[in-house]
Amino acid sequence: MRDLSKELQKEYEMRFTGLADYRNSVWKILIGDYFQNIIGRDQTILDLGAGWGEFINNVQAKDKYAMDLNEESASKISPGITFLHQDCSEVWALDDNSLDVIFTSNFFEHLRNKQSLDSTLHQAFRCLKPHGRLICLGPNIKYIGSDYWDYYDHYLPLSHLSLVEALRMRDYTISSVVPRFLPYTMADGNQHSLKCVKLYLKLPIAWRFFGKQFLVVGTKTFE
Repeated sequence: MRDLSKELQKEYEMRFTGLADYRNSVWKILIGDYFQNIIGRDQTILDLGAGWGEFINNVQAKDKYAMDLNEESASKISPGITFLHQDCSEVWALDDNSLDVIFTSNFFEHLRNKQSLDSTLHQAFRCLKPHGRLICLGPNIKYIGSDYWDYYDHYLPLSHLSLVEALRMRDYTISSVVPRFLPYTMADGNQHSLKCVKLYLKLPIAWRFFGKQFLVVGTKTFE
């Protein structure tokens, strides 16, 4: 696990050094103009695959947790957030029915295989409260095509359709599916105007042309 943690640290440094402030600013907009309204403000939230904490540091919540295999994430998240340093496919260090929302962004594609994804979805289901939600944002292989493989640590290709099937197999009810939501990546060095980011979120018609990430929400509808 320590070797994987070091590998993750190196990958993040290669891709995002020099982009940290911009990425954080983008996430503030994504949360303030979109996700916060979906999530609410009095929730217990886990950021699954938290990375450098851009989501969990900025979202408003009653209680916050961040999970990542990269031990460096502990130094990136804000005080008061509980950090869980572990493999997400192993048993989570959380109680049953303890979370209102699990949010994950650009993470599932880094899992090594479908068995890891299935185990992760099982743990998420266990830890969600009844009617709790798993909010999944990620690159959609259906619209990205071969560009999906331009990142060395992409292992598991998913479309919105295959993720919906995986969630249903694990007894989630599908609450929402947006096949095309955000553009592919912020790891390419492009820093679009923050005003453009705000405008993009207000124009769903633009998502049909530029969106290459899905947004899928699964709900735990029974105990």
